[in-house]
Amino acid sequence: MSEVTDDSVHLTVTSPPYPKVSIWDEFFTENSASSYDDMHEYLNETWGEIRRVLVPGGIACINIGDATRTSNGVFHLYPNHSRIIENFERLGFVTLPYVLWKKPTNRPHYKGKGAFLGSGFLPPNAYVTLDMEYILIFRKGPPRSFPPKDHRRYDSKFTKKERDEWFSQVWKVPGARQVVNGLERRVAAFPEEIPRRLIRMFSILGDVILDPFLGSGTTLKVAMDLDRRFVGYEKLPQMAEIIKQRVGSNRRLVEFLEQGRVVNELVG
Repeated sequence: MSEVTDDSVHLTVTSPPYPKVSIWDEFFTENSASSYDDMHEYLNETWGEIRRVLVPGGIACINIGDATRTSNGVFHLYPNHSRIIENFERLGFVTLPYVLWKKPTNRPHYKGKGAFLGSGFLPPNAYVTLDMEYILIFRKGPPRSFPPKDHRRYDSKFTKKERDEWFSQVWKVPGARQVVNGLERRVAAFPEEIPRRLIRMFSILGDVILDPFLGSGTTLKVAMDLDRRFVGYEKLPQMAEIIKQRVGSNRRLVEFLEQGRVVNELVG
């Protein structure tokens, strides 16, 4: 993100692919603990860049799920959300109350060997299913300040119904899955409703939104729909065509997609 200047982004909304459970099969064998640490060290580089580019008072929203794995016959819970909170706080962020996204996609397991079926009705070796993901919310320092009667802020207001629903801690929003050339395991896209709420809650018209893990471009599309500017990155070249389909034929966006990044400066 070296081309993004310091203190230029107002909101980050992202869902990093690395802690998704299905990816771990390739890496989490005998060294699951060290792989877990290595994964978060890699993510820490991105968190540091988010710290650099956010404006004072800017917000970072990170969608993440915890994970379970059995390694060498031993069951492990990997609390991704708590590790990310620790790492953001080391960077000086203020941790705000998080959202629990109820997303029932997994099933309870029996001895870590599959779905909770048949003899799985017998106690005591099943465990609770992880059907929630976290939307962690961090702020860079004190809240943003605005001039009195700032028109962009007032034009961005939400309704009482939206406020009551969005600022409750549990969100029941169906998940979405994107399959791209066999990349389903790496591309578990969150639905448009998630970034739509977060962008409405934590930014105003014309703000700059960042997604360092674009995936299929959900955050990009929603940001453009909501008249925000956008900066994003995606390493997988296979995703470029999907992103193009979502945002339409925009020559400037296509040019940046070929470089593995997206810059949208068309909304002033």
